[in-house]
Amino acid sequence: MSQAPPHRYRQLRNEADRRRRERSESGLPTIQIGMATCGIAAGAQETRAAFEEALAEAGVAAHIRAVGCCGHCYAEPVVIIDHPQSGFPPIFYPEVNAGKARMLAKLFLREGDPRLEHILGATVANDLIPSVMEFPRFNLEHRLIMERCGRIDPDDICDYIAVGGYEALADTLGRGPEEVIAAIEQSGLRGRGGAGFATGRKWALARAAAGSEKYVICNADEGDPGAYMDRTLLESNPHQVIEGMIIGAHAVGAGRGIIYVRAEYPLAVRTLTRAVEQARALGLLGQGILGGALDFDIEVFQGSGAFVCGEETALIQSIEGFRGMPVHRPPYPVADGLNGRPTLINNVKTLASVPVILQGGVEAFRAVGTGQSPGTAIFSVVGSVVHPGLVEVPMGTSLRTLIFDICGGVPKKKKFKAVQIGGPSGGYLSEAHLDTPIDFDSLAQAGAMMGSGGMVVMDEDACLVDVSRFFLDFTQKESCGKCTFCRIGTRHLLEILERLTQGEGRNGDLALLKELSEDVQAGSLCGLGKTAPNPVLTSLRYFREDYEAHVKEKRCPGKMCRPLIAYYIDLEKCARGCNACEGCCPTDAVFITRDRKRGIDQTKCVKCGECVVACPPEYDAVRRVSPPHLAPVVERPPAEEKST
Repeated sequence: MSQAPPHRYRQLRNEADRRRRERSESGLPTIQIGMATCGIAAGAQETRAAFEEALAEAGVAAHIRAVGCCGHCYAEPVVIIDHPQSGFPPIFYPEVNAGKARMLAKLFLREGDPRLEHILGATVANDLIPSVMEFPRFNLEHRLIMERCGRIDPDDICDYIAVGGYEALADTLGRGPEEVIAAIEQSGLRGRGGAGFATGRKWALARAAAGSEKYVICNADEGDPGAYMDRTLLESNPHQVIEGMIIGAHAVGAGRGIIYVRAEYPLAVRTLTRAVEQARALGLLGQGILGGALDFDIEVFQGSGAFVCGEETALIQSIEGFRGMPVHRPPYPVADGLNGRPTLINNVKTLASVPVILQGGVEAFRAVGTGQSPGTAIFSVVGSVVHPGLVEVPMGTSLRTLIFDICGGVPKKKKFKAVQIGGPSGGYLSEAHLDTPIDFDSLAQAGAMMGSGGMVVMDEDACLVDVSRFFLDFTQKESCGKCTFCRIGTRHLLEILERLTQGEGRNGDLALLKELSEDVQAGSLCGLGKTAPNPVLTSLRYFREDYEAHVKEKRCPGKMCRPLIAYYIDLEKCARGCNACEGCCPTDAVFITRDRKRGIDQTKCVKCGECVVACPPEYDAVRRVSPPHLAPVVERPPAEEKST
């Protein structure tokens, strides 16, 4: 047992509380700006600079705090202003560009007018401003792992300690490793990296493994297109992940930790590096953590960007300096991992769940979610939804609730068609599955998988053949090439899908797709190859009509496959004198007809779709059809006639 003197943690907590109290008692307004990657990409740095300049010009003093992402990625840059002297509660402002920042600094912070028409949703009844937690994105969620994201400064360890951070660690160091592992086992926590393996059992196996030198690795190699849950957690609340790693080290007897993070996440790398340095400076890492007997330190390792390194054995190969390629299991890393030593590998969200369980209690954690999948699930919801972003819901929440109630449904009054869950290797589910509960077992039974938490919503215009081709192209290129089935099988699958999207499908292609997909699943060594055919198999299962239209009719129902579509202009709606489509066409395919309207030369059209975007909504004259021969033929006038 590595008993830690309780006064060591109390000293850290008292100092953190003092700093927070000083800020609160100053009475100055506090401006919180979301400065995670999504916020910075939307212009949060310019917003911060505008606030600083406007406050200086107005002679107003205020605290400006950079915080992480609160999940409302569609509303970035996000700003929360707490102005105690105004009498208003903290107010949530979305899409605060530099101009709006100057306006708020002048009218609210100096003159006291909160500009209620600019709050999120702009719905204020009877002058009552809803609290942040009353907005739809929050009041339908249940935040356990993301509770502090967007509320604390990720670069200030005292902010984390002041809200109870590292308290679970301090309590855990006074408990035996077996007791800690038993608590994780009783909680029913399953790995949030995709496989859903029981976390407590993995910890017990690592504890029982022979060897005095052991490792704990945080797998932050998040490579799914459109997925950014791990990145956001690391950028918004890195200390919760670090705390989970230290607790895991105490439980299994490890002395060294590694956070394997993608080099393509520069902000996450910088934030993690600072967090590790701060924890080490306060005695939370290194020799004798919190004055106890536990010696454990962490280093940040930048991965090279290979998707296959998300598989734990390939990740270990990468750390050891080899090419990231999976190796056969058993032995598993818990017995024979990094440098041949027992190694505990957990995902970011799994490790971030550990302090929550030990601080809030096993019963409280099991009260959320389902019996077989306790706790919450975090998804990055992207695609055709009104409010894309990060969502944390209890396991067992239906897809319908998540997509329509929390994320606002499908925009532009279009119909829902499909949702892909689990990243590029995940499966598609149709409208008939919207009431499917979100948990490991229910999704697997429906043909999808939880995966790491990526979710792509598609509307009626989506072509499942083309989307499957896109995702299979990604996994085929990311294959390490070690397995014949994965290396060659995915290449053949991709060739068939490419033929279909070009209108060259053959009789028997659909049966071949199914048979080959099943062979690749059965013959591949690691999870990449075993799951790569999932998009093909589930789209064949639930959206077979899309495939049959491509093969039998040479038609794309979603009108997305370029070789199978054509654009034309409805001459009855086209306005004389409007040259919007003509001006944007990159190939001069749009011409002036004899009656001064516009037509499209099909021999020159590259089907980029720019004319659809350029056509004014009041005319809505550009049409897209499939197959191409359905487009009416409009002759281009001779050059001499056009010039006159």
